[in-house]
Amino acid sequence: FHSGEREEKCIIEDIPSDTLVIGNYKVQRWDMHRQEFLESAPGLGMFVTVTAPNGEVLLSKLYGPQGTFSFTSYLSGEHAICLQSNSTRFVAFAGSKLRIHLDIRVGEHFLDESVVQAKDKVNEVNVELEHLIEQIHHISKEQNYEREREEKFRKTSEETNSNILWWAVVQTLILISVGIWQIKSLRDFFISKKLV
Repeated sequence: FHSGEREEKCIIEDIPSDTLVIGNYKVQRWDMHRQEFLESAPGLGMFVTVTAPNGEVLLSKLYGPQGTFSFTSYLSGEHAICLQSNSTRFVAFAGSKLRIHLDIRVGEHFLDESVVQAKDKVNEVNVELEHLIEQIHHISKEQNYEREREEKFRKTSEETNSNILWWAVVQTLILISVGIWQIKSLRDFFISKKLV
């Protein structure tokens, strides 16, 4: 995505609890002379802030023009991942455009590179098997989280339907009572005028 210098951009990710999130990013700066984005933006860094659903800041750190950040969620819900450049220019003079490449992986786990590079095929298979088991645990956690969200949504829908039903009953009672009052008032009016 594109961003201005010193402009903060946030991404909302719905993450289950106890889940590792890894983000990789790269910043490119627009070059006015070449009329293209440069491969890198030396001297420019990114300030990464991650906020939990309850408003608590999980990560707030300054990184370089290219980097990796990670955090573990302890609450399920929508986490805000915000990126802002650390440009020292004033906002009025910071007219440079930035292109930010962002890759967010939810539920990924670090693999031990020394074991992965091992020549022994048994170790490689063992590492792959452990990675698959971790992915299965992550998928199971994700399914439980979606099940909890669906249950909460179903309860909210049932409460709304119940409120609508009671509102319809109250409206019907009000209409019936207004109708009866109008009939009684008209009858009393006709009796007082001696038309009946």
